[in-house]
Amino acid sequence: MKVQHTVDAEVVDIARDLMRIDTSNYGPNNAGPGERAAAEYVAEKLTDVGLECEFVEPLPKRTTVIANWAPEGTNLNRDPLLIHVHTDVVPANAADWTYPPFAGEIADDMLWGRGAIDMKGMDAMVLSVVRARLRAGRPPSRPVRLVFFADEEASGPAGSQWITANRPELIADCSEAISEVGGFSLTVRDDLRLYLVETAEKGLFWMKLIAEGTAGHGSMRNFDNAVTELAAATARVGNYQWPVELHPAQAAFLHALEDAWGVKIEYDDVETTLARLGGIARMIGACMSNTTNPTRLDAGYASNVIPTQATAVIDGRFLPGKRDEMLATVKELAGEKLRVEIVSDCPSIETEFAGQLVEAMQVALQREDSAAKAVPYLLSAGTDSKNFADALGIRCFGFCPMKLPPELDFNAMFHGVDERVPLESLRFGARVLDHFLDLA
Repeated sequence: MKVQHTVDAEVVDIARDLMRIDTSNYGPNNAGPGERAAAEYVAEKLTDVGLECEFVEPLPKRTTVIANWAPEGTNLNRDPLLIHVHTDVVPANAADWTYPPFAGEIADDMLWGRGAIDMKGMDAMVLSVVRARLRAGRPPSRPVRLVFFADEEASGPAGSQWITANRPELIADCSEAISEVGGFSLTVRDDLRLYLVETAEKGLFWMKLIAEGTAGHGSMRNFDNAVTELAAATARVGNYQWPVELHPAQAAFLHALEDAWGVKIEYDDVETTLARLGGIARMIGACMSNTTNPTRLDAGYASNVIPTQATAVIDGRFLPGKRDEMLATVKELAGEKLRVEIVSDCPSIETEFAGQLVEAMQVALQREDSAAKAVPYLLSAGTDSKNFADALGIRCFGFCPMKLPPELDFNAMFHGVDERVPLESLRFGARVLDHFLDLA
């Protein structure tokens, strides 16, 4: 008699284990603890059930784990499905948290800690499901490539960017992919929950505004002051009202909301119309146009010295197809006296909300929630998918399925204080992924 291995049995314990491994990513100039310890944990969990793993480590401790899962019974005539997650997290200041951010505490039926949502929770879902299926001898419907990336939180120069540029053969044979920031629920009423599947991401421009001026004593008049020029230009860029433009994924999502609630959404001010949705209204509003937010200012070295140079960093996010328009507009707003230097340039991505993979998502969700309806949406932020979707021709979706309590401000969990996830949401996600692997 074959032993039944429940796909959600280990998900909470694995998530706790991963949270207790500090993988804080402080950016490219500060390696921090790195992902090596988490990578070794992941590899141990996979090799324990018979999967061979490869480590990719372009820099010390910046470790990605890759495994190919195509057991007997898998349809080898189909292209592999890429399931990619990441093991790094953004830093956390423990003094701000209710529970220590790297302790993996359980309280109020939730798992608290950095990475609960972004994204050690999904890491755990994937590991729990894969381990249970391998033990039970249940193959996926098609070959699966499992990738646990390093360095996602810094845009992937030691992770997905590096692999795409230097080892593309590791994932280039995959035609479709799923990862984070999608598949979560938005409750309309007891008999209708929308599950948002990410089908597009805004592109990313990190730009530096550079003002040059004449140095001098702080007590003297100076009409060529770099700080003054920079301040004015930064204000122009930060306060610019980008025109509202509806991307197809955003339009489809808003139409689904209008149908579900029976309301007419004012597209010029969606946050006000959708205020009752909580924090997600901010995310929806951010996808109605390009955005440019000043995030850093730097000038001078003494209080009584006018510096020769002052700089500001702008976090720009552009709608698909609007990259060149954003750059041209920022340069115009900055003015002739300032230089605009591109610090980071990540493309937007998009795919259709159609095909067998999308149908598999809908069916898998409904098997666990009869009120589920999958709908597409546009993500204002970014994922590792940016680094290979267009470069390698992979259709990328955000599908980390979670049925969430209506009162949880899910959007605030990303990079926020007291990041947490309901235990049942993790178990629900594992069960949905299990169904999905039979259908995808």
